Amino acid sequence: MTEEPTAAAAELSAQQAPARDPWDDPRLPWTGRPRRVDILCWAGITLSGMYYLALLPFRAALVGTHPVLLELLNGSTEAIISAAAFARVGQGSLAVVLLAAIPGLMKFDLIYWWAGRLWGERIILLFSGRRKHGPKFIARVHRWGRWFTWPAVVITPFLPLPNAIVYAVAGWAGMSWVTFLILDAIGSLLWAGMLAGLGYALGHHAVVVAQAISRYGLYVSIALVVLVVAGQMRAARMQR
Repeated sequence: MTEEPTAAAAELSAQQAPARDPWDDPRLPWTGRPRRVDILCWAGITLSGMYYLALLPFRAALVGTHPVLLELLNGSTEAIISAAAFARVGQGSLAVVLLAAIPGLMKFDLIYWWAGRLWGERIILLFSGRRKHGPKFIARVHRWGRWFTWPAVVITPFLPLPNAIVYAVAGWAGMSWVTFLILDAIGSLLWAGMLAGLGYALGHHAVVVAQAISRYGLYVSIALVVLVVAGQMRAARMQR
């Protein structure tokens, strides 16, 4: 006698429950239907990842032939060290090496700051993934205040975590884009200066290594692409 009313009540409750919004996807940083700015910022983040993948096959070939061009395009560690080593043997100057490194290192940073300004803690947690760095930075901002983000942005290149997390925290904490760009430029210059000093000290030895990498650049590039694809496939299987 009690089963029929219970079943009817359950059916009535299911009918009265609000339908789930198809736009509420936990893999996306916004809730509800996205705005134009949401789509633009998300497209910028997506294109930044595609840019690095598209440039990956050329990194090994350029590091020993056109390292300044490579650091301008990518801002990679090996490019800055190689360019400074070439400057040591008379092919280029350290000033050019440092100037080329700044746009190479900073080219997408403002997009991550913008993402933090738009979506706050949701994008920080998405950037951090399985890591604990995102929640830790959020807790520190709550505990110490916004001033914590100033030194964090400067030292970000030296930290063993994705830079996007710190830049998103800066945007979420209310840092202006002008202040962010100034602090980001200071941190990028310090990082590039350290790498350039290492490359200049290595000199001819680093040039020989870079040229050897470029000589076998095709094989190195294929190996890098295989590693990236394998890593993406492994990450996709873990998520499923």
